[in-house]
Amino acid sequence: MVYAGLDLHRRYSVITVIDEDGYILRQKRLPNDESIIDFLQSLGEPVQVAVEATRNWYWLYDLLDAHNIEVKLSHPLKTRAIAAARIKTDRLDAHTLAQLLRSRLLPCSYIPDRSTRHQRELLRYRASLVKLQTGIKNRIHTLLAKNNISHRYTDLFGNAGMAFLSQLQLPEPYQDILDSYLNLLAAIRKEIAKADHQIRSLAREDELVRLLTTVLGISYYSALLIRAEIGEINRFPSAKKLAAYAGLIPATYASGGRVYHGHITKQGSRYLRWILIQAVMHIIRRPGLLRQFFRRIARRKGPKVARVAVTRKLLTWIYYMLKERKPFEEIAYEQACRVSPPMNLVRRRPLI
Repeated sequence: MVYAGLDLHRRYSVITVIDEDGYILRQKRLPNDESIIDFLQSLGEPVQVAVEATRNWYWLYDLLDAHNIEVKLSHPLKTRAIAAARIKTDRLDAHTLAQLLRSRLLPCSYIPDRSTRHQRELLRYRASLVKLQTGIKNRIHTLLAKNNISHRYTDLFGNAGMAFLSQLQLPEPYQDILDSYLNLLAAIRKEIAKADHQIRSLAREDELVRLLTTVLGISYYSALLIRAEIGEINRFPSAKKLAAYAGLIPATYASGGRVYHGHITKQGSRYLRWILIQAVMHIIRRPGLLRQFFRRIARRKGPKVARVAVTRKLLTWIYYMLKERKPFEEIAYEQACRVSPPMNLVRRRPLI
């Protein structure tokens, strides 16, 4: 067995191959194409490859996996923490990955299957379209403010508001800019509708997504995004590990016998954290256990801290929903019973 560290860049990769004793056998810079496979197969021995989880690792993993080459995906932050160096080159990075792989110290990232990766890309694409749409709406608001134009619409971009915008007559160059923004907005809305259709079809086919929609405030889009970002629930041994993956646990600093807890780490899946926070904004407006929990925390620590606390609790309940395949109301009742006696809960009232 030999070990290869592959430092992946956009147009090329640097590969370092070492043996069981850690001695360098070969080092080479190669273009990002099939020549990587030719090089690894020319070694004549079984090979394990370590690749850092950069933004463009998908194609390389699929290429190596298709040729039955074992791949380990390295966690970038943890790898840097273990192997921080003042001198940094592509060859040294590749060599470090190979040595960590050989010594079984490589901090590995989860590799979702191809179906899950495709779902993530579709959902993130839709999120990016919504972000573009919001940016254009904000620019239109700014354009109207520059021309001292007010309106009476609660939703300027509803049917009545869009009719109002299309009939506006602004001085140049503002009219051309407004027309251009409205055309872009129409095009983006069309693409969002297409993405929504695909997402809705995927959501109907997934039993766990349907389970997540039992949480009032979580739509099929939110449910599918949560499902795709979490991946296989059994890879998390506890709800706390899932919360850490979402970056919803406090940073901890321990030194000299003293322990300090700071803000949440925000490390891990930012999309999972974002969609949970969005869901919580709707959930705390509805009567139920989570709103009660929010109000209790908000009275002592303020609404911002309370929202994060509710998000962490929601994710904990989602963990048990996916683990035990139970709807939200049942899990909420069971979790609440652990804190207070069942007789204190009025079952005939809706919990969500």
